[in-house]
Amino acid sequence: MDRDRFPVDEWRLIEKRFSLADVGVTETLFTLGNGYLGLRGNHPEGGHAHEHGTFINGFHETFPIRHAEQAYGFAEVGQTIINAPDAKVMRVYVDDEPLDFDTADIREYERVLDMRRGVLTRHLRWVTPAGKDVQIDVDRLVSFDEKHLAVMRLTVTVLNSDAPVTIVCQLVNRQDGEDVYGGTAPGTQRAGFDPRKAEKIAERVLAPQEYWQDGGRTALSYRVTESGMTIAVVADHLIDTENEYSARTSVEPDIAKNVFRVQAKAGVPVTVTKLVSYHTSRGVPTRELVDRGRRTLDRVAAEGVQSAYDRQAEWLDGFWRRSDVVIEGHADLQQATRWCLFQLAQAAARADGLGVPAKGVSGSGYSGHYFWDTEIYVLPFLTYTTPQWARNALRMRYLMLPAARRRAAQLNEAGALFPWRTISGEEASAYYAAGTAQYHINADVSFALGKYVRATGDDDFLYREGVDIAVETARLWATLGFWRYNEDGQPEVFHIHGVTGPDEYTTVVNDNLFTNVMARFNLRFAARVVREMAEAAPEAYALMAKRLDLDPAEPDAWDAAAEAMHIPYSEGLGIHPQDAVFLEREVWDLESTPPEQRPLLLHFHPLVIYRYQVLKQADVVLALYLQGNHFTDEEKLADFEYYDPLTTGDSTLSAVVQAILAAEVGYQDLALQYFAQSIFVDLGDLHHNAADGVHVASAGGVWTALVAGFGGMRDHYGELSFDPRLPEAWPSLSYTLHWRGTELKVRITRDAMTVDAAGGGPVSFSVRGASVTVEPGGSVTVPLDGQGPRLSGRPTLSDIGESLREDGTLLSASVPTMTTSIPVITGSQPVVGGDDSALGIDT
Repeated sequence: MDRDRFPVDEWRLIEKRFSLADVGVTETLFTLGNGYLGLRGNHPEGGHAHEHGTFINGFHETFPIRHAEQAYGFAEVGQTIINAPDAKVMRVYVDDEPLDFDTADIREYERVLDMRRGVLTRHLRWVTPAGKDVQIDVDRLVSFDEKHLAVMRLTVTVLNSDAPVTIVCQLVNRQDGEDVYGGTAPGTQRAGFDPRKAEKIAERVLAPQEYWQDGGRTALSYRVTESGMTIAVVADHLIDTENEYSARTSVEPDIAKNVFRVQAKAGVPVTVTKLVSYHTSRGVPTRELVDRGRRTLDRVAAEGVQSAYDRQAEWLDGFWRRSDVVIEGHADLQQATRWCLFQLAQAAARADGLGVPAKGVSGSGYSGHYFWDTEIYVLPFLTYTTPQWARNALRMRYLMLPAARRRAAQLNEAGALFPWRTISGEEASAYYAAGTAQYHINADVSFALGKYVRATGDDDFLYREGVDIAVETARLWATLGFWRYNEDGQPEVFHIHGVTGPDEYTTVVNDNLFTNVMARFNLRFAARVVREMAEAAPEAYALMAKRLDLDPAEPDAWDAAAEAMHIPYSEGLGIHPQDAVFLEREVWDLESTPPEQRPLLLHFHPLVIYRYQVLKQADVVLALYLQGNHFTDEEKLADFEYYDPLTTGDSTLSAVVQAILAAEVGYQDLALQYFAQSIFVDLGDLHHNAADGVHVASAGGVWTALVAGFGGMRDHYGELSFDPRLPEAWPSLSYTLHWRGTELKVRITRDAMTVDAAGGGPVSFSVRGASVTVEPGGSVTVPLDGQGPRLSGRPTLSDIGESLREDGTLLSASVPTMTTSIPVITGSQPVVGGDDSALGIDT
């Protein structure tokens, strides 16, 4: 980051200088949201923007997916998030001259995202062409406490003269058209194809319904053309000034204006406050949503505007008390860590039974879809800091079960198959090879469910709803997989074929290790839950068995399949192959691949990529972390050293996992490098697409890298353990965990680990194999002998190049190139050319 422009501050993100060159990135960085409603960091003047974004979780349009060649079972209906009506516009005119960043003489500028108060502020001084010295202060809030509320406040003071001041507030339907200041800032649009961006719909999306003005209150409402969803936005406009002023309003279906004309005296401020309420529904009439918006604003008016700011600060006090991670002595990392954690709150806090989109509510990237990222990267943070949010996110998967059952049946399987990407619950991925084929999503959801239940003890949720997820996902594995029999006709090995793992550069393979390992967990988890219910909650068990038509023999079948699950292993290389044929492929020489050809997905056809040993993101390595109790230390080291040089990091999901495993196996300096890539992925725009929204999963992974990677926390099947890996340059690392109702404050230094407990009951855990118990209100300190093994450097392709495949052929690395020459073979050496003699043929 440019630290002159973005100085280090442990609790605030500060911008000291405005620039149009990266306006899309800063819109993302200064986004405000609460998990339901998100306002991108657009300036209130409504001028240049990468994306004038106002997004509501789950508010979407549908469209038919048009396949060039249709086949049975292909996804049929796409879904994309909608840009909700924009209420951020508050324009300032002095002497009828607009504040325009293109030409304005800006003498002071500072924008601040305060992560303790949850408020975005901007201060500037503008000298007009006529010499008027104008101070403009803006603040913006999206309430965590009042989920449907946003507050915007603008204060204008002409410091050196009397002057006419006009403030124009607008509500604009940007989804179906721009206002007069619409458009894109120079250099903010990337040319060319990028599958990570949202789909665009040419037809009108928002059909106007009720719209009106009543004094300072404005309402616009719409019905979404195809999905049938509805939305209403209601806004109050309040002015506070000792100057004389007049107000006028106008409203049309797609734009409403509240205009304040002020005869401003020198030094006498004018403050306009806009209170905005958004309500959406899957089909409730807009008149009802307008009424809800009115009630929201009436409540705020009764309590006073300041109450919204006070409650925001109070809410965030509780959030940071539960969630903060402290890195002593590194203010830059501290700032970035808190920014990431704040983004997780903004993406998930008030999702309230909806999913957590890949971009939260910060942008339209990935079309506002929910992915498996939520369960593996975001749910751990939610589970161990604010369990209620995790429960809400898991309920979203429970509510998707009917659609998931239909999808499984469509693919000739029992049980349920969760979609790879979705908003409504239906599969929205048109490319099945890297979408539907990622069956591991089923196991990911059950894995997150298991982690949540073991960490919280929430058996009520498990027995009423969660068990349905466990059973239906296990049923899919039981039919998707198949048995290979021995010569005596007895079932011997269980295989799963035709799947894609997390690595999207390797698709539709047999026995993907990640999938098999996670499916094994899923099968065992479901069997154990069903048996526990039968013993501990027989009434709930009976209801579940009837509801799901459970055969009492099913759990035994699941356990048998799990026990016999094929886990690929190469004796020759001493590693776990990513899948059955991964090691037969040629090795992609990433070290020799020029930067202009990265990321690979934007420069090479998928079939080119699929022929090579090359990874978009950690696959086997992710399995080593999630199911680490099933692998030895030696296996983890060997696998990490093999796959690390093959991993492009083209996915932001990768570096956090590589950081965790690098720390565990001993590459501690490399772990810090990967951690830096993760923590600054958006703040430094390292993947050149931060303009499309926050990488929420990567932000969640930052928490996991700190707590599980450097903090060494593991909780395999409900057994809490610690094996810290504190970086050499960090004096200490502190974080909070919530474990079955008890709050644990963990502090790690070079030579000790201290755990303080509050509330709940006693908690037992282990530190490097030693059993420890801490009582509520008590504290324990465990001495540490070092911070684990230390290995220098990083694994390289040259290490792989000295290896042989199982069949004895040499592994060699190369980069795909275009050639007009045809390689031929003479003797044992390839020759390029067309000379018949080179073929070894007697002519």
